[in-house]
Amino acid sequence: MLSVLRHRTYRRLFTAQAIALVGTGLTTVALSLLAYDIAGRDAGSVLGTALAIKMVAYVGLAPVISALAHRLPPRPVLVGADLVRATVACGLPFVTEVWQVYVLIFALQAASATFTPAFQSLIPQVLPAEEDYTRALSLSRLAYDLEMLFSPALAAALLTWITYNWLFTGTAAGFLGSAALVLSAALPAVTRVPAPVRHGPGLLSRATRGTRLFLATPRLRALLALTLAVAAGGATVMVNTIVYVRDHLGRATSDVPLALGAYGAGSILTALLLPRLLARTGDRALMLPAAFTSAGLLLALAAATRAAPGAWAWPALLATWAAFGATESLITTPTGRLVRRSAAPGDLNTAFAAQFSLSHGCWLLTYPLAGWLGARAGLPAAALALGTVALTAALAARRLWPAPDPDRLTHVHTALTHGHPHLAGALRTGDGWRHAHTYVIDDLHHRWPARTAAD
Repeated sequence: MLSVLRHRTYRRLFTAQAIALVGTGLTTVALSLLAYDIAGRDAGSVLGTALAIKMVAYVGLAPVISALAHRLPPRPVLVGADLVRATVACGLPFVTEVWQVYVLIFALQAASATFTPAFQSLIPQVLPAEEDYTRALSLSRLAYDLEMLFSPALAAALLTWITYNWLFTGTAAGFLGSAALVLSAALPAVTRVPAPVRHGPGLLSRATRGTRLFLATPRLRALLALTLAVAAGGATVMVNTIVYVRDHLGRATSDVPLALGAYGAGSILTALLLPRLLARTGDRALMLPAAFTSAGLLLALAAATRAAPGAWAWPALLATWAAFGATESLITTPTGRLVRRSAAPGDLNTAFAAQFSLSHGCWLLTYPLAGWLGARAGLPAAALALGTVALTAALAARRLWPAPDPDRLTHVHTALTHGHPHLAGALRTGDGWRHAHTYVIDDLHHRWPARTAAD
């Protein structure tokens, strides 16, 4: 998997991503302490609102920003986003009111909603070989998981020497380092190939183009369902771990990081194994069972939580959390492969922006479901509800994703005449012009059916 780091441009981009992730992790710790200083006992509600603002920024802004920046080269987009994030991080230590936290967090996440899709769309152009791109996706997943484990430990060590306000300085330094690495990388010229016929040149058409691509492509519709399934398990871990450990099992606060570490360890181990697994089995054969596994884990958790906890409960929780991490890695790591297979080169940035936005919409649904149901109806009810969501999503994904899933779809045009530029290379048949190409969304191809592609 590490062999892709021999590629100089990718090595610099990956290092930029890793440094920015460490900075983001430091912000997470520092923001918790800042919220407690400002709001005291209401710090939890402040953080919850900040998390909701983050999701709203991701869901609502990523497609719009992508549409506005679709004609810009990637370097100024990435560097500009990093500079905005560094500026916001420098401003956070000086806030004195809760509303100021919300404004700065929105600005920070808006910049992240700009950076991440542009970064994701650049990697398949830097690493065009499928095997190298798969390794890069696993390495990226590994970076996210290590950030979840490393940043809190680094913050704890730093806080023995400095106050938490200085952690924001470390965050700013991380973003500035990311910007410097992007500036030093030899980025490829991004191909922006227009579709044969656009729905319209306006901002709304460009902003919704990626979403239309997702809704029209069977494997991408299935990907949304798979993301919802894994978000149900991930939300249970991220929101209710402390409740399971402290209230249900009655264990010490120091055991909370151990449970979260088991979740990260399961994801890391799976990410390390995925390149070989994907080469042998393919995306669909791994991702669909992972979604059903996530649903099964939630339903089993609901049943186990109703029982009185015994000596078995703690190791069972650790194993369940590790399994949740594994299922999340099995679904999220190959996501970039599916998006790349489903979008034309000129639509990669738009497609990744739509994926970024729609996937976070799934988390925006499951986060409050886990929190509100867990608080009001109890942990078993929350796990049962999320397990039902995950099972429904898994069944939908299996139905939406056809087993024969070719990249090039043969179809027939009956309304186009000879000489139309779209028919280059097409064969004349008794019912029209027959040819094959990848999924596109334009006035000639409004929607691909689930198993055939005829218009």
